[in-house]
Amino acid sequence: MAKRRKVGNLLALALLAQLAPGLPMHPYQLANVLRRTGKDTEMKIKWGSLYTVVQNLEKHGFIQAVGSDREGRRPERTSYAITEAGRDEMCDWIRELISEPEPELSRFEAALSVVAVVGPDETQSLLQRRLAALESGIEAERAVLAEAGKTVARLFLIEAEYLLAMHEAEAAWVRSLLAELAEGTLPGLAQWREYHQTREIPPEWVQLVAEGGAAEN
Repeated sequence: MAKRRKVGNLLALALLAQLAPGLPMHPYQLANVLRRTGKDTEMKIKWGSLYTVVQNLEKHGFIQAVGSDREGRRPERTSYAITEAGRDEMCDWIRELISEPEPELSRFEAALSVVAVVGPDETQSLLQRRLAALESGIEAERAVLAEAGKTVARLFLIEAEYLLAMHEAEAAWVRSLLAELAEGTLPGLAQWREYHQTREIPPEWVQLVAEGGAAEN
């Protein structure tokens, strides 16, 4: 079970990781580094909360102010460094995220859970569009990884490898489902199609609803 953390926003983890090498930075620098290294595509970062997260990390002793500077008429900028407590928190957080699987519900999963309200033929068409987009993205990801691998150590590309593997697995699953729809082998397909042709609820669906209501009683 995931721990309840004093600063639970994943942006906090990204900031701690950027400060881990020991080079103090101010929030504007941290944001630039996160963007340049692509962390904003790997984590759901809300940039509007950047300064709030920095303040909370300092409040709980995970980072500390180590200096400030001013350039021209710009506001004074405070630089921060990670503390020992911050290193401990960062490492514990990383260990938890890597070792403990956590349910991560997607919008696609939510749509699949109610796809019966859309006809099977339209679903097939929508899945074909999704598959085309996935295959295009996979091709681009492979090219980027291959190019990056020429100059960047694999250690710093494993998150991109993981994302590519997830997209490839999803594409394979979508192809499998499309094959079942095309071949008519998907269980319940006949009832699904009949419902959208007649608007009459199949007996199997009625029974499923009835059993669900009985389970509550």
